[in-house]
Amino acid sequence: MKIEITEYTKVIKDSTVLDDVTMVFEGGKIYGLKGKNGSGKTMLMRAVSGLIRPTSGKIVIDGEELGKDISFPRSIGVLIENPSFLPGETGYRNLKMLADIGKGLSEQEIKTTLAEVGLDPEDKKAYKKYSLGMKQKLGIAAAIMEHPDIIILDEPINALDQESVEAVKKLIIRERDRGAVIILACHDAEELEYLADEIVPIQEGKIWNK
Repeated sequence: MKIEITEYTKVIKDSTVLDDVTMVFEGGKIYGLKGKNGSGKTMLMRAVSGLIRPTSGKIVIDGEELGKDISFPRSIGVLIENPSFLPGETGYRNLKMLADIGKGLSEQEIKTTLAEVGLDPEDKKAYKKYSLGMKQKLGIAAAIMEHPDIIILDEPINALDQESVEAVKKLIIRERDRGAVIILACHDAEELEYLADEIVPIQEGKIWNK
């Protein structure tokens, strides 16, 4: 698995949010995006996810160009900003509906993923009654449950207690060891340094030290 970003620039309303980014992400590695709010971290994640299109430049995933050969990456799990789910449904039901769109995971596989992120698979509570931390865990579960080739996590440990942070870190490392490309952003510099195989500094839409 290889993601090749070449001279990628994105301009929104006369503002350059990504500026001539050239970068390669490879499978089996965790890439930590490091930068202040507004530096371009989330925009880079959106670009790789196919959620925005370049003003110029391109992204090629295993030989297929985003926006031309494919609209979105063929195998990707994404948690960007706040996760959104159906408020009246349980965590399990939300994941089940997502799974039915994709690979159609078994009931047991979904329940196992819920337990791994620290949620009770049998909990009948509706999503709208979830705490912030529970919502975050469900977002992580949705991103990793199908074991995709690309996993993008924006502040995955936000609002989590320390026990949950450790559980999520183990899951991220497991998915890396399986061969996934993992791109994540984290405000906690110490946790970012611990998780990332490579730190990618971003400032004003540019990648530095490359």
